[in-house]
Amino acid sequence: MSTPKGRLRDNRSVTQDQKVSFSGTIAVVKARIKLLRSFDQIPTHQYQGYTLVVKGELGGEAGETRVAVGPKAHEKFKFQIGDEVSGKAVPISNPKQEWSQYYKTSAIKVVSHGERTEPNPDGGLAPMLPEYRKNGHLRLSKTTANNKCTKCPWGLLMTTEMTIDQWAPSTKKYRIESHCYGPRDCPNYKPGKPYIVPGRKDWMKYEDDDYERFMSGEY
Repeated sequence: MSTPKGRLRDNRSVTQDQKVSFSGTIAVVKARIKLLRSFDQIPTHQYQGYTLVVKGELGGEAGETRVAVGPKAHEKFKFQIGDEVSGKAVPISNPKQEWSQYYKTSAIKVVSHGERTEPNPDGGLAPMLPEYRKNGHLRLSKTTANNKCTKCPWGLLMTTEMTIDQWAPSTKKYRIESHCYGPRDCPNYKPGKPYIVPGRKDWMKYEDDDYERFMSGEY
């Protein structure tokens, strides 16, 4: 899922655990939900909070960056596109394992709020995490995610952690998957192809067709 136009700040020049100040305008708010896969098992989830795409300054340099915040922060401030915010955050330790670039956010302030609206394809207030849990997700075409769901709080790019060998659980692979938690009758929704989950042998491939299960009424 692409972010609004602008230079996305690279965190590689910042020392790990170094707090960096950021400020600017929220361009996107997305739920931060981690998907856990283990070959042929139904995936589980970690509901971690939210990611704010902030357009402004980070460490004194202009650009855009993705900052993770906790669920309590969103419950308090109700972040939305157009809000002016500031705070401090730490670079993600392993960028390959996260869509967010910064986390452990502190000293966050909302200087001003943008227009408040209900969740919709163009933005609106991102729901609380229990609502995402209740709705559940369906896979979302990456093309649709990048072209029509960039600002929608329901359309997510989710960090996916895959346990390749259940007998060697420390063996992990990571990728970003696109999924939708929104209304099933959304005119923008396209399911895309099922996700393939690798196993411990090259020939072991599991096809997770959540859309087929949904259409058959299994969930």
